Amino acid sequence: MFKTGDQVVSALRQVDLDKGRHWRAKLGFILMSTDLAAECDMTDMAPEGVAVHFTRLKTEDYTTNETLARHIEAMADAAGRIQPDTKPDVISYSCTSGSIVNGEQNVMDEILKGAPYVQPMTLVTGVVDALRELDVKKLVVGTPYLDEINTAEAEFLIAKGFEVLDIQGLNLTTGIEFGSVTPDYWKKFALEIDRTDADALFLSCGGIRALEVAEEIEQLIGKPVVTSNQGQMWSCLRRAGITDQVKGFGQIFSKPGTSLLPK
Repeated sequence: MFKTGDQVVSALRQVDLDKGRHWRAKLGFILMSTDLAAECDMTDMAPEGVAVHFTRLKTEDYTTNETLARHIEAMADAAGRIQPDTKPDVISYSCTSGSIVNGEQNVMDEILKGAPYVQPMTLVTGVVDALRELDVKKLVVGTPYLDEINTAEAEFLIAKGFEVLDIQGLNLTTGIEFGSVTPDYWKKFALEIDRTDADALFLSCGGIRALEVAEEIEQLIGKPVVTSNQGQMWSCLRRAGITDQVKGFGQIFSKPGTSLLPK
């Protein structure tokens, strides 16, 4: 019996240790503080044995090119907070528009400052990876954004070699609004903007609830649907050496992504 003033002396034991619950891979994501969708999306898509860890950038709930450009200032610090002692395989900045406004390489350089042991990623890098894996040349894009952001996104996609047949935004201004748009509305919007000459439909923004209906939209329009979180997660998994064909989240997860696998 322990009495006040006693000193605890634990018996020596041989403890059984393994590689932990997440023995296959660990993925880190840097989210906006206003994001209402990504944590659930990434957790839903994570195969057994794969960790998804999150940290957040303090974000103004008013999404413009100007406010997005401020994210870069805290990127290194955010990256360094994601499980530094276990060293994730990949850390990705999980913001579509912010990746474009700040520039993929700039973001990845900042991630490496905070976490030099990881493979750095951005959300749009993953989307481009997915579109190329699906052999997409012509696409239609739907977003929640203001048109100043839509214009920057269209320019980005063209520079990556895609033909943007149309890009339509909902002209919403806040992350809370982005995350409050219903999955059924994203399905309705997708069917409205789709074109028969498009190879794929891209629903852009890490903070929207489009993943939930991506596969249903694919079945209705007969072509691939890429959402921001889906493309990002697929690419991060492949870059971490995980090739599982995750069911229920669209055609991209049936693709091996051989060019992205660790050498």
